[in-house]
Amino acid sequence: MSTPLDLSQDAAALTAQLVDVPSVSLEEKPLADLVESALRALPHLEVDRDGDAVVARTRLGRAERVVLAGHLDTVPIADNLPSRLDGDGVLWGCGTSDMKAGVAVQLRLAATLTAPNRDLTYVFYDAEEIAAEFNGLKRLAERHPDWLAGDFAVLLEPTDGRVDGGCQGTLRVQVRTTGKRAHSARSWLGENAIHKAAPILARLAAYEPRRVEIDGLVYPEGLNAVMIEGGHAGNVIPDTCAVTVNYRFAPNQTEEEALERVRRVFDGFEVVLTDSAPGALPGLAHPAAVAFVAAIGTPPAAKEAWTDVARFSALGVPAVNYGPGDPTLAHTREEHVAVAAVLEAERRLTDWLTTGD
Repeated sequence: MSTPLDLSQDAAALTAQLVDVPSVSLEEKPLADLVESALRALPHLEVDRDGDAVVARTRLGRAERVVLAGHLDTVPIADNLPSRLDGDGVLWGCGTSDMKAGVAVQLRLAATLTAPNRDLTYVFYDAEEIAAEFNGLKRLAERHPDWLAGDFAVLLEPTDGRVDGGCQGTLRVQVRTTGKRAHSARSWLGENAIHKAAPILARLAAYEPRRVEIDGLVYPEGLNAVMIEGGHAGNVIPDTCAVTVNYRFAPNQTEEEALERVRRVFDGFEVVLTDSAPGALPGLAHPAAVAFVAAIGTPPAAKEAWTDVARFSALGVPAVNYGPGDPTLAHTREEHVAVAAVLEAERRLTDWLTTGD
Protein backbone atom coordinates (compact mmCIF):
# COMPACT_ATOMS: atom_id res chain seq x y z
CA MET A 1 0.00 0.00 0.00
CA SER A 2 1.49 3.35 -1.05
CA THR A 3 1.97 6.09 1.52
CA PRO A 4 -0.69 8.83 1.24
CA LEU A 5 0.46 11.93 -0.59
CA ASP A 6 1.71 14.66 1.74
CA LEU A 7 0.56 17.93 0.20
CA SER A 8 2.13 19.93 3.03
CA GLN A 9 5.65 19.28 1.74
CA ASP A 10 7.15 21.55 -0.89
CA ALA A 11 6.59 20.85 -4.57
CA ALA A 12 10.05 19.35 -5.08
CA ALA A 13 9.65 16.84 -2.25
CA LEU A 14 6.17 16.04 -3.51
CA THR A 15 7.63 15.44 -6.99
CA ALA A 16 9.91 12.79 -5.51
CA GLN A 17 6.97 11.10 -3.80
CA LEU A 18 4.99 11.08 -7.05
CA VAL A 19 7.93 9.71 -9.03
CA ASP A 20 8.30 6.84 -6.57
CA VAL A 21 4.77 5.66 -7.40
CA PRO A 22 5.22 3.97 -10.80
CA SER A 23 2.52 5.03 -13.28
CA VAL A 24 3.42 3.79 -16.73
CA SER A 25 0.59 4.42 -19.20
CA LEU A 26 -2.49 2.27 -18.48
CA GLU A 27 -1.08 1.49 -15.03
CA GLU A 28 -1.96 4.82 -13.38
CA LYS A 29 -4.61 3.57 -10.97
CA PRO A 30 -2.44 3.47 -7.81
CA LEU A 31 -1.33 7.07 -8.38
CA ALA A 32 -4.81 8.22 -9.41
CA ASP A 33 -6.16 6.68 -6.18
CA LEU A 34 -3.61 8.64 -4.14
CA VAL A 35 -4.39 11.90 -5.97
CA GLU A 36 -8.12 11.45 -5.52
CA SER A 37 -7.75 10.67 -1.83
CA ALA A 38 -5.53 13.71 -1.23
CA LEU A 39 -7.91 16.04 -3.06
CA ARG A 40 -11.05 14.74 -1.36
CA ALA A 41 -9.47 15.66 1.96
CA LEU A 42 -9.52 19.34 0.92
CA PRO A 43 -12.93 20.84 1.87
CA HIS A 44 -12.69 23.78 -0.56
CA LEU A 45 -12.65 21.47 -3.60
CA GLU A 46 -15.35 19.53 -5.44
CA VAL A 47 -13.84 16.28 -6.78
CA ASP A 48 -14.94 14.00 -9.63
CA ARG A 49 -13.34 10.97 -11.23
CA ASP A 50 -13.66 9.15 -14.55
CA GLY A 51 -11.50 6.05 -14.89
CA ASP A 52 -8.02 7.13 -13.83
CA ALA A 53 -8.66 10.84 -14.43
CA VAL A 54 -9.37 13.06 -11.44
CA VAL A 55 -10.86 16.57 -11.63
CA ALA A 56 -11.13 19.02 -8.72
CA ARG A 57 -12.78 22.46 -8.79
CA THR A 58 -13.30 25.50 -6.64
CA ARG A 59 -16.77 27.07 -6.56
CA LEU A 60 -16.07 30.62 -5.43
CA GLY A 61 -18.14 32.54 -7.96
CA ARG A 62 -15.13 34.32 -9.45
CA ALA A 63 -15.52 36.13 -12.76
CA GLU A 64 -13.03 33.84 -14.48
CA ARG A 65 -12.11 30.15 -14.37
CA VAL A 66 -8.63 28.79 -15.10
CA VAL A 67 -7.94 25.11 -15.82
CA LEU A 68 -4.60 23.64 -14.71
CA ALA A 69 -3.97 20.25 -16.31
CA GLY A 70 -1.35 17.53 -16.25
CA HIS A 71 -1.02 13.83 -17.03
CA LEU A 72 -0.21 11.18 -14.43
CA ASP A 73 1.40 8.61 -16.71
CA THR A 74 5.00 8.11 -17.75
CA VAL A 75 6.79 6.20 -20.46
CA PRO A 76 8.19 2.77 -19.44
CA ILE A 77 10.72 2.86 -16.64
CA ALA A 78 14.35 2.72 -17.81
CA ASP A 79 16.17 1.58 -14.66
CA ASN A 80 15.56 5.09 -13.29
CA LEU A 81 13.43 4.43 -10.21
CA PRO A 82 13.34 5.12 -7.33
CA SER A 83 14.02 8.85 -7.52
CA ARG A 84 17.39 10.20 -6.42
CA LEU A 85 18.24 13.69 -5.15
CA ASP A 86 21.88 14.63 -5.72
CA GLY A 87 23.99 17.19 -3.92
CA ASP A 88 23.47 19.81 -6.62
CA GLY A 89 19.75 20.04 -5.99
CA VAL A 90 18.74 17.88 -8.96
CA LEU A 91 16.06 15.21 -8.70
CA TRP A 92 16.56 12.21 -10.99
CA GLY A 93 14.03 9.58 -12.05
CA CYS A 94 11.35 8.50 -14.50
CA GLY A 95 8.74 11.23 -14.87
CA THR A 96 10.62 13.94 -12.99
CA SER A 97 10.46 16.31 -15.95
CA ASP A 98 7.59 14.79 -17.94
CA MET A 99 5.59 15.59 -15.98
CA LYS A 100 5.38 14.74 -12.30
CA ALA A 101 7.05 18.01 -11.35
CA GLY A 102 4.14 19.82 -13.03
CA VAL A 103 1.63 17.52 -11.31
CA ALA A 104 3.29 18.25 -7.96
CA VAL A 105 2.87 21.98 -8.59
CA GLN A 106 -0.81 21.43 -9.39
CA LEU A 107 -1.33 19.48 -6.17
CA ARG A 108 0.44 22.12 -4.09
CA LEU A 109 -1.74 24.85 -5.58
CA ALA A 110 -4.85 22.75 -4.96
CA ALA A 111 -3.87 22.39 -1.31
CA THR A 112 -2.72 25.94 -0.60
CA LEU A 113 -4.95 28.22 -2.70
CA THR A 114 -8.19 28.22 -0.77
CA ALA A 115 -9.22 31.70 -1.98
CA PRO A 116 -7.56 32.31 -5.38
CA ASN A 117 -8.40 35.35 -7.49
CA ARG A 118 -9.89 33.07 -10.16
CA ASP A 119 -11.92 29.90 -9.86
CA LEU A 120 -9.68 26.94 -10.54
CA THR A 121 -10.12 23.51 -12.10
CA TYR A 122 -7.37 20.94 -11.58
CA VAL A 123 -7.26 18.10 -14.11
CA PHE A 124 -5.10 15.01 -13.56
CA TYR A 125 -5.47 12.53 -16.40
CA ASP A 126 -4.19 9.22 -17.70
CA ALA A 127 -2.58 7.74 -20.82
CA GLU A 128 -1.12 10.84 -22.46
CA GLU A 129 2.07 9.06 -23.52
CA ILE A 130 0.40 6.46 -25.77
CA ALA A 131 -2.08 6.33 -28.65
CA ALA A 132 -4.74 9.04 -28.64
CA GLU A 133 -7.55 6.51 -28.29
CA PHE A 134 -6.50 5.95 -24.66
CA ASN A 135 -5.93 9.61 -23.74
CA GLY A 136 -7.76 10.54 -20.53
CA LEU A 137 -8.20 14.18 -21.50
CA LYS A 138 -9.77 13.10 -24.78
CA ARG A 139 -12.14 10.87 -22.82
CA LEU A 140 -13.08 13.70 -20.46
CA ALA A 141 -13.70 16.05 -23.40
CA GLU A 142 -16.07 13.49 -24.90
CA ARG A 143 -17.87 12.38 -21.72
CA HIS A 144 -17.68 15.42 -19.44
CA PRO A 145 -16.85 18.57 -21.42
CA ASP A 146 -18.41 20.64 -18.63
CA TRP A 147 -15.64 19.42 -16.29
CA LEU A 148 -13.09 21.10 -18.59
CA ALA A 149 -14.97 24.38 -19.09
CA GLY A 150 -12.94 27.51 -18.45
CA ASP A 151 -11.79 30.86 -19.75
CA PHE A 152 -8.11 29.87 -19.99
CA ALA A 153 -6.03 26.73 -19.47
CA VAL A 154 -2.43 26.00 -18.55
CA LEU A 155 -0.98 22.60 -19.37
CA LEU A 156 1.93 22.02 -17.01
CA GLU A 157 4.08 20.11 -19.49
CA PRO A 158 7.82 20.82 -19.13
CA THR A 159 8.82 24.04 -20.89
CA ASP A 160 11.96 25.00 -18.94
CA GLY A 161 9.91 27.63 -17.14
CA ARG A 162 8.84 29.64 -20.19
CA VAL A 163 5.38 30.05 -21.69
CA ASP A 164 4.98 28.03 -24.88
CA GLY A 165 1.99 29.16 -26.93
CA GLY A 166 -0.18 26.74 -28.86
CA CYS A 167 1.30 23.63 -30.41
CA GLN A 168 2.15 22.08 -33.75
CA GLY A 169 -0.28 19.80 -35.50
CA THR A 170 0.88 16.33 -36.43
CA LEU A 171 -0.08 13.71 -38.96
CA ARG A 172 1.37 10.45 -40.20
CA VAL A 173 0.94 8.90 -43.62
CA GLN A 174 2.19 5.80 -45.34
CA VAL A 175 3.63 6.44 -48.79
CA ARG A 176 3.35 3.10 -50.54
CA THR A 177 4.95 1.40 -53.51
CA THR A 178 4.18 -1.92 -55.15
CA GLY A 179 6.25 -4.30 -57.27
CA LYS A 180 6.35 -7.93 -58.31
CA ARG A 181 7.52 -10.73 -56.07
CA ALA A 182 10.24 -13.06 -57.34
CA HIS A 183 13.15 -15.23 -56.19
CA SER A 184 16.19 -13.03 -55.57
CA ALA A 185 18.32 -15.44 -57.64
CA ARG A 186 16.17 -14.42 -60.61
CA SER A 187 15.58 -10.81 -59.64
CA TRP A 188 15.00 -9.75 -63.25
CA LEU A 189 11.68 -11.55 -63.08
CA GLY A 190 10.43 -9.25 -60.33
CA GLU A 191 10.03 -5.56 -59.53
CA ASN A 192 11.61 -4.42 -56.28
CA ALA A 193 9.12 -2.30 -54.31
CA ILE A 194 11.82 -1.19 -51.86
CA HIS A 195 13.93 0.18 -54.71
CA LYS A 196 10.87 2.08 -55.91
CA ALA A 197 10.83 3.90 -52.56
CA ALA A 198 14.09 5.69 -53.40
CA PRO A 199 12.32 8.70 -54.97
CA ILE A 200 10.22 9.05 -51.81
CA LEU A 201 13.37 9.39 -49.72
CA ALA A 202 14.89 11.74 -52.28
CA ARG A 203 11.88 14.05 -52.07
CA LEU A 204 12.12 14.04 -48.28
CA ALA A 205 15.84 14.85 -48.41
CA ALA A 206 15.19 17.75 -50.78
CA TYR A 207 12.18 19.11 -48.88
CA GLU A 208 12.72 22.49 -47.21
CA PRO A 209 10.46 22.78 -44.13
CA ARG A 210 8.70 26.07 -43.51
CA ARG A 211 9.05 28.32 -40.50
CA VAL A 212 5.68 29.94 -39.91
CA GLU A 213 5.19 33.07 -37.79
CA ILE A 214 1.88 33.38 -35.94
CA ASP A 215 1.23 36.20 -33.48
CA GLY A 216 4.98 36.82 -33.21
CA LEU A 217 5.83 33.16 -32.48
CA VAL A 218 7.72 31.05 -35.01
CA TYR A 219 6.62 27.45 -35.52
CA PRO A 220 9.21 25.31 -37.35
CA GLU A 221 7.69 22.54 -39.43
CA GLY A 222 9.17 19.15 -40.23
CA LEU A 223 8.53 16.38 -42.77
CA ASN A 224 10.42 13.20 -41.99
CA ALA A 225 10.46 9.48 -42.68
CA VAL A 226 10.12 7.68 -39.36
CA MET A 227 9.77 4.07 -40.52
CA ILE A 228 10.20 1.87 -43.60
CA GLU A 229 8.46 -1.47 -43.93
CA GLY A 230 8.99 -3.96 -46.73
CA GLY A 231 10.36 -7.35 -47.56
CA HIS A 232 9.41 -10.95 -46.87
CA ALA A 233 12.61 -12.98 -46.62
CA GLY A 234 16.30 -12.80 -47.43
CA ASN A 235 15.81 -14.45 -50.81
CA VAL A 236 12.61 -12.76 -52.01
CA ILE A 237 12.24 -9.65 -54.16
CA PRO A 238 9.67 -7.55 -52.19
CA ASP A 239 6.41 -6.58 -53.85
CA THR A 240 5.32 -3.99 -51.25
CA CYS A 241 7.01 -1.17 -49.35
CA ALA A 242 5.62 1.56 -47.12
CA VAL A 243 7.47 4.65 -45.89
CA THR A 244 5.82 6.17 -42.82
CA VAL A 245 6.17 9.96 -42.90
CA ASN A 246 5.44 12.31 -40.00
CA TYR A 247 4.49 15.90 -40.79
CA ARG A 248 4.66 18.42 -37.94
CA PHE A 249 2.79 21.47 -39.15
CA ALA A 250 2.13 25.01 -37.98
CA PRO A 251 -1.24 25.50 -36.26
CA ASN A 252 -2.56 27.93 -38.88
CA GLN A 253 -3.18 24.91 -41.11
CA THR A 254 -6.12 22.56 -40.71
CA GLU A 255 -5.53 18.82 -40.75
CA GLU A 256 -7.07 18.71 -44.23
CA GLU A 257 -4.76 21.44 -45.53
CA ALA A 258 -1.74 19.70 -44.01
CA LEU A 259 -2.67 16.40 -45.62
CA GLU A 260 -3.11 18.08 -48.99
CA ARG A 261 0.39 19.61 -48.66
CA VAL A 262 1.84 16.15 -48.00
CA ARG A 263 -0.04 14.66 -50.95
CA ARG A 264 1.48 17.31 -53.22
CA VAL A 265 4.99 16.44 -52.03
CA PHE A 266 4.40 12.79 -52.91
CA ASP A 267 2.40 13.34 -56.08
CA GLY A 268 2.33 10.13 -58.10
CA PHE A 269 2.53 7.84 -55.05
CA GLU A 270 -0.21 6.22 -53.00
CA VAL A 271 -0.55 8.23 -49.76
CA VAL A 272 -2.63 6.77 -46.92
CA LEU A 273 -3.40 8.78 -43.78
CA THR A 274 -2.84 6.73 -40.59
CA ASP A 275 -2.99 9.30 -37.79
CA SER A 276 -3.74 13.00 -37.41
CA ALA A 277 -4.20 15.62 -34.69
CA PRO A 278 -4.82 19.37 -35.10
CA GLY A 279 -2.51 22.05 -33.77
CA ALA A 280 -3.53 24.90 -31.48
CA LEU A 281 -3.09 28.61 -32.14
CA PRO A 282 -1.08 30.54 -29.50
CA GLY A 283 -4.10 31.92 -27.65
CA LEU A 284 -2.03 34.69 -26.08
CA ALA A 285 -4.45 37.55 -26.78
CA HIS A 286 -6.95 36.54 -24.10
CA PRO A 287 -6.72 38.84 -21.02
CA ALA A 288 -5.98 35.89 -18.74
CA ALA A 289 -3.15 34.82 -21.06
CA VAL A 290 -1.75 38.37 -21.12
CA ALA A 291 -1.78 38.46 -17.32
CA PHE A 292 -0.22 35.02 -17.16
CA VAL A 293 2.65 35.86 -19.51
CA ALA A 294 3.31 39.04 -17.50
CA ALA A 295 3.35 37.05 -14.25
CA ILE A 296 5.81 34.50 -15.61
CA GLY A 297 8.06 37.32 -16.78
CA THR A 298 9.74 35.69 -19.78
CA PRO A 299 9.00 36.11 -23.50
CA PRO A 300 6.66 33.39 -24.83
CA ALA A 301 7.77 30.96 -27.51
CA ALA A 302 6.13 28.54 -29.93
CA LYS A 303 5.60 24.99 -28.71
CA GLU A 304 7.75 22.77 -30.90
CA ALA A 305 5.62 19.67 -30.39
CA TRP A 306 2.02 18.49 -30.19
CA THR A 307 0.44 18.71 -26.74
CA ASP A 308 -3.00 18.45 -25.21
CA VAL A 309 -3.47 22.22 -25.44
CA ALA A 310 -5.00 21.27 -28.78
CA ARG A 311 -7.82 19.50 -26.94
CA PHE A 312 -8.59 22.64 -24.94
CA SER A 313 -8.43 24.74 -28.11
CA ALA A 314 -10.98 22.40 -29.73
CA LEU A 315 -13.28 23.06 -26.76
CA GLY A 316 -12.92 26.82 -27.25
CA VAL A 317 -10.61 27.28 -24.25
CA PRO A 318 -7.40 29.27 -24.99
CA ALA A 319 -4.46 27.32 -23.57
CA VAL A 320 -0.69 27.53 -23.15
CA ASN A 321 2.07 25.19 -22.00
CA TYR A 322 4.06 26.10 -18.90
CA GLY A 323 5.92 23.90 -16.45
CA PRO A 324 9.20 23.10 -14.73
CA GLY A 325 11.64 20.73 -16.34
CA ASP A 326 13.58 20.52 -19.57
CA PRO A 327 11.41 19.03 -22.35
CA THR A 328 14.49 17.61 -24.09
CA LEU A 329 14.98 15.25 -21.12
CA ALA A 330 11.51 13.74 -21.48
CA HIS A 331 11.52 9.96 -22.06
CA THR A 332 15.27 9.66 -21.51
CA ARG A 333 17.10 7.37 -19.10
CA GLU A 334 18.77 10.50 -17.69
CA GLU A 335 15.50 12.34 -16.98
CA HIS A 336 15.80 14.86 -14.15
CA VAL A 337 14.53 18.20 -12.89
CA ALA A 338 16.14 20.97 -10.85
CA VAL A 339 14.55 21.47 -7.42
CA ALA A 340 14.85 25.24 -7.87
CA ALA A 341 12.84 25.08 -11.12
CA VAL A 342 9.97 23.22 -9.45
CA LEU A 343 9.82 25.69 -6.56
CA GLU A 344 10.00 28.63 -8.96
CA ALA A 345 7.05 27.34 -11.00
CA GLU A 346 4.99 26.96 -7.84
CA ARG A 347 5.90 30.49 -6.73
CA ARG A 348 5.08 32.14 -10.06
CA LEU A 349 1.73 30.39 -10.40
CA THR A 350 0.84 31.20 -6.80
CA ASP A 351 1.65 34.87 -7.36
CA TRP A 352 -0.47 34.96 -10.53
CA LEU A 353 -3.44 33.35 -8.82
CA THR A 354 -3.36 35.38 -5.62
CA THR A 355 -2.30 38.93 -6.55
CA GLY A 356 -3.36 41.56 -9.07
CA ASP A 357 -5.66 40.74 -11.97
